Amino acid sequence: MEVHVFLLQLALILMAARLFGEISARWGMPPVIGELAAGILLGPSLLGLVQVSETLHFLAEIGIILLLFEVGLDTELNRLAKAGGKATTVALGGFILPFVLGFGLSYYTFEMSLLTSLVLGGTLTATSIGITVRVLTDLGRRHSTEGQIILGAAVMDDVLGVLLLALLYEFATAGQVSLYNAAKIGAFMTVFFLMAPMAAKAMSYLIHRYERSSGVPGLVPTAVVALVLFFAGIAHFMGAPELLGGFAAGLALSRRFFLPFGVALAADPLFADVIKEQMKPIIRLFTPIFFVEIGMSLELDQVDWGSRFTWIFSLALLAAAMVGKFGGALLIREPPELRTAIGMGMVPRGEVGLVFTELGKDAGLLEGGVYDVLILVIAYTTLLAPFWIKWFYRVHASAFEAPVAETDLGYPDARATGPPPDRVHVPRRG
Repeated sequence: MEVHVFLLQLALILMAARLFGEISARWGMPPVIGELAAGILLGPSLLGLVQVSETLHFLAEIGIILLLFEVGLDTELNRLAKAGGKATTVALGGFILPFVLGFGLSYYTFEMSLLTSLVLGGTLTATSIGITVRVLTDLGRRHSTEGQIILGAAVMDDVLGVLLLALLYEFATAGQVSLYNAAKIGAFMTVFFLMAPMAAKAMSYLIHRYERSSGVPGLVPTAVVALVLFFAGIAHFMGAPELLGGFAAGLALSRRFFLPFGVALAADPLFADVIKEQMKPIIRLFTPIFFVEIGMSLELDQVDWGSRFTWIFSLALLAAAMVGKFGGALLIREPPELRTAIGMGMVPRGEVGLVFTELGKDAGLLEGGVYDVLILVIAYTTLLAPFWIKWFYRVHASAFEAPVAETDLGYPDARATGPPPDRVHVPRRG
């Protein structure tokens, strides 16, 4: 492909992603739905204006690595500690039950291969923190009892999901399930997460050492992107998916991670907020490319919509995805309305679920329409969840405590004690 053609296509992708993301947000849907729709529109399913090229795929890979970096940066395991055993119960139940149901349906009922069934089960374990937090914030329920349980459980779901993703990646690469491969991944993650705080400490020191004297702006995002890409490269070298490197880098730079990792940034508690503010434009530039590429990869015109398999399998997986998450919420002792709200909040799959599907597709494990079915299931749960959560709170308003006043003005990543990330004050140096 000629350079000028690719540049025009990239411009079209970015503009379409933004436009459809805005439309989705205005309709009360997650922007990721709009970005997927943009890919479907531009790709072979409808207009056929853009084809997935190797260069575009590389940019999408950077987007997914940065997306997992952001997930790691926003991971707050102290939320899990504050929410206590109830959040742990919801997280473990909502992780194990969907995995078992998804695997059982795929392997025993639909007679798919072992690795394909593992990927399908793994995809159903994901919970989208961003979507759930945004809905809870809009409703003033983010700091409520059920809100804290949902957020704590979603954090643990993300951590467990990324670890499972690394394990499935190793199995897919090796072409078989083995204890040796599982032990290798375990050893890799142990070494990797021991390296993370040291890398964060070293980078923090270098930035403080040279930022004042630097005559070129942009030291923070340059250093952070370099660290993320370095970790991603090392992850691949050690046999794990590159995105795990991005996730580890985010954990290392999060000031809200458990000791000993948080010690790395103890000297400057605002550093994590500075990183988040200055990295956000870069992350927002690349991650839509990933979701648009997924939409472009969906060849809906090739889907056999008259096939019984397509409808039965997608509805069966949808039922497993919902029942599994609700099952985790039913394991705790709370009033029925509160448990129902928690189960609803755990249903959206969103970004992490899409990451699982791409892993399975790249490994050649999701063929024969299975990939398209899985994307549809993720779209169902992601699209419908915000609407039914809002409806449920409106119908059962009397069963809940009064909404807790929000101080973050609707920004899902903001701290309750400070301004939203886009308004963090970065002190001038020098």
